[in-house]
Amino acid sequence: MVFSAMTERIPTRNIPIEASGNIHTRRFTGFYRNLRLYGAGVLMLFFFGTAWLNWQGRQAVLWDLADRKFYIFGATIWPQDLFLLAALLMIGAFGLFTLSVFAGRVWCGYACPQSVWTWMFMWVEQITEGDRNQRIKLDAQPWSAAKLARRSAKHSLWLCISLATGLTFIGYFTPIRPLVSQLLHLTLDLETAAWVGFFGLCTYMNAGWLREKVCRDMCPYSNLQSVMFDADTLIITYDTTRGESRGARRKDEDPKALGLGDCIDCTLCVQVCPTGIDIRDGLQLECISCGACIDACDSVMDKMGYERGLVRYSSEREMTVGKTHWLRPKMVAQVALLSLLSIGFVVAFLNRPLVALDVYKDRGLYRENSEGQIENIYSLKVINKTQSPHRYAVSLHDDDGRFALQGARDLELQPGEIQVLPVSVVLLGKLEHGSSTSLRFEVRDLEDDDIRITTKSRFVAPAGSL
Repeated sequence: MVFSAMTERIPTRNIPIEASGNIHTRRFTGFYRNLRLYGAGVLMLFFFGTAWLNWQGRQAVLWDLADRKFYIFGATIWPQDLFLLAALLMIGAFGLFTLSVFAGRVWCGYACPQSVWTWMFMWVEQITEGDRNQRIKLDAQPWSAAKLARRSAKHSLWLCISLATGLTFIGYFTPIRPLVSQLLHLTLDLETAAWVGFFGLCTYMNAGWLREKVCRDMCPYSNLQSVMFDADTLIITYDTTRGESRGARRKDEDPKALGLGDCIDCTLCVQVCPTGIDIRDGLQLECISCGACIDACDSVMDKMGYERGLVRYSSEREMTVGKTHWLRPKMVAQVALLSLLSIGFVVAFLNRPLVALDVYKDRGLYRENSEGQIENIYSLKVINKTQSPHRYAVSLHDDDGRFALQGARDLELQPGEIQVLPVSVVLLGKLEHGSSTSLRFEVRDLEDDDIRITTKSRFVAPAGSL
């Protein structure tokens, strides 16, 4: 360690990216590292664990592509409800923008799957190839049995994690228990195996090989951050007033007497950075606000006996004027709008119809029955969108009582069942205006009067029909 002997001078130096082109980070500890570790653990548990939960005899969270249904515990989302999912994605995106205005790219540093999986792959590197200096030396060494064994162990663990990730992801679209069973018994169909392999390969490449290149070159969010930031956005900053001029010194030396600031130029902030930047050069596109440099610098300040916070979360306004404006109009407006959108989504979700009714009119315009009456033929497609059996009553509504519904009036549907009910509508009177008019079909739950839905259709007859 650089600070193993605090009485020794630490030479001023810059740490270049290794000759291999890889960024090897140093192992470190600290508040933000622990926060990120615990947060990532919760996200991992949520991702890998939720797929295995059962709810009322089926997988709790499942996008059933074959039946076009999305199960979320006790709720079933049908194609007719996909606007809710679209709204949820919009709320998520707007929430991310709001978070970015407040605290920069903390999503990238703490919760983005690219970052979470990259940190996990870096941990695998540390346990198989050693700490930073050992990995740099291993890169420079010629191939040998020891190097091959270490690299094989690393890539084997990477591939296992990638396979588990791809399998779990596909497990949200097809039941994961039979999926794993089929994989273990080598009976997995080719199409499903291809999708598992595709997402596993994406994980392996993004977290194992591309890493910071995804954040820097492929992610559009990194290029949009400058548009979302303002002078009060929390970003990772280096206090140049306090830190400059940089220079090595002994712990017992007075930096002011040497004409130095608090930065001892140890470059630990660079060595722990997953994107390989020097935060002392100012905010950069590659910075993902993970706080690694803060933990490293704070540990150095503790050992030197200096105040923490030479590198910290701060805002441009705080660094120049001295006070961050938290309740600024832009922030308040975005939080208010996000709250309204979220409330609207919850209300729409709770009040979504639990039965669906689609009305299809027969291709023929109309026909005359045996009693000389004009009738139209319809097919009523009824869907029970709940997870319990229900009995429904079908009725017809018209303002003047000129129509009569003929055919079955009641039906019973099992959870998620779809039934097509053929009915006919007979004209009892005369169409006073034109040759067509509007009708309203209604499906009502016989046990819960709040569950009902009405759908409009047209009745067609010859002009002036009696």
